[in-house]
Formats: sequence, C-alpha cells, structure tokens
Amino acid sequence: MSSEPPAHWQRHSDRSLLNTRVFDVRASRFSHPGREDSQKEFFVIDAPNWVICAPVTATGELVMVRQFRFGSEQLSWELPGGVSEKGEEPTTTAVRELEEETGYQGGPAEVLGWVHPNPAIQSNRAHLVVIPDAKPTGAQNWDQDEEIEMAVVPLADVIKRARSGEMTHALMLNMLFLLEPWWSGRSGSGSGI
Repeated sequence: MSSEPPAHWQRHSDRSLLNTRVFDVRASRFSHPGREDSQKEFFVIDAPNWVICAPVTATGELVMVRQFRFGSEQLSWELPGGVSEKGEEPTTTAVRELEEETGYQGGPAEVLGWVHPNPAIQSNRAHLVVIPDAKPTGAQNWDQDEEIEMAVVPLADVIKRARSGEMTHALMLNMLFLLEPWWSGRSGSGSGI
C-alpha cells in the first residue's frame, strides 16, 4: 500500500527571534505549494552541528562519561561529545572532545553516520563517530561548567543498560544503534553483544 508523498513546503522569509551562545531561534514563513492562503510561520532552532563519539577500547569497552544535564536536571551516563567549531570536520571534533572530556586518544576516527536531532524544529546534524583502540594518554581538560565522572564499560553492558531504559540520551542511543553492527563486524563474532 502506498500513498502520495507529502508536498515540499516553500520557505519565503525568516526573522530572528533569539540569539544565544548555543543556538539561535528564528521564525520562518512557509507556504504549501498546492494550497492558497497557506502561508504560516514556523519556529526553527539553528544550532551548530554536534558530534557523539564512541571511544572503543581494544577489548570492546566503551569510555563513558556522566555529567549533570540542565535540561533534564539529572545526571546522565553518555558517550563523549560536543559542538563542532565552524568548518570543523566531525572526526576532528570527536578527537578533541574525547581528549578534553576523558584524557583518552585512539586510532583513526571514523564517521558511522549522522542524524537530525529533531528535524521538526532543529536545522543541525549530529555526527556519530567511532574511535577504535581508545586508551588513556593524558589529562582531562574540561570546559568551565563541566564536571565529569568517567567509566570504562563493556559494550555489551552499555547495550543492556540502554535497552533497559537506564540510559535516555537519544543521540547516544542513535550511536549505539550504529555501533553494534560496527563492533560485530570488527570482532568477527556474530552479534558480539
């Protein structure tokens, strides 16, 4: 069973509503191409691209970080990550954020894919990058508002914790979705998890 694809709405104008250090908000006027008088205003959050980094040790463990999140007002176990600087490659961001947050480095970073964090209201992308053979090499270098706990956890345990609902960071769950087959192919042991 198939249906007609939805129309591609046309954007006519934008007006800035808010500018902050982490994102901007604009009102964009769109119209439906097949409807008269359909012009409406929608709100869009423009943020820089983000990177989620999966640092995997040679023995199949993930380097995890736990920090306070102001939106959820909770501590959250996550993978390292952060904001890409303008023009910065996702792999460069991943390597930088991994070292800053954990003091770890690893083999060549590889982009597994990217997602729209919330395409209904956000214009940015989150790039999902794996760094194999991660190992501690130096000191952490946190941003002023960062305070991070770190743990090295077997990938299978992280997957179980994610499936149980213990981990709720949506972008991290996207990363695990791509990381599981990457690790399985690398370890040569079927699912490996």
